Amino acid sequence: MLADTPKTAAPTGTFKAFPVSEDFTLNPFTYFRGGLLLAAGDREKSNAMTIGWGAMGTLWGRPTVTVYVAEKRYTKEFMDRSPYFTVMAFAEGDSILRYMGHHSGRDGDKAAALGLHTLYTDNGTPYYAEADLVLECRLLYAAPFDSAAFKDDVPREFYNKRGKAGLHTMYIGEVVRALRKE
Repeated sequence: MLADTPKTAAPTGTFKAFPVSEDFTLNPFTYFRGGLLLAAGDREKSNAMTIGWGAMGTLWGRPTVTVYVAEKRYTKEFMDRSPYFTVMAFAEGDSILRYMGHHSGRDGDKAAALGLHTLYTDNGTPYYAEADLVLECRLLYAAPFDSAAFKDDVPREFYNKRGKAGLHTMYIGEVVRALRKE
């Protein structure tokens, strides 16, 4: 067990699928601002991390979510070998997001340490019963950032100041299932 672990309350409610292309009313420009949880893996082993970078939109005629994971993050190993991933929002998730963002799954099972209840989609993709919104995505594209391709000083300055975790890889996933807590 990891030190200084806040425990979550037992989850309540059930999830209901909804058509994300028709019934998603959250602002895509602010959706990632408060932090979300990204999970990847399978029933044998998985990991989750807090993300603050992302995008939602349409690509290749599909509803998509784009997430970014730095090369030294443990979750990247799962993203690179998993055909699906989930992005989760929590109404009361500040302590969950803070803990998941400050601890590595290399050091222990963060979900178990928090008392989170892991569920799996029909595709075997992990998500947590404590989430209020879950987007399951099928990976369509992944590519690492190329620092030679930066066209502005903004990304160069970011990585010069805070790039200890390495450059990010961009993952684009088609939203294949959206679940909302009832």
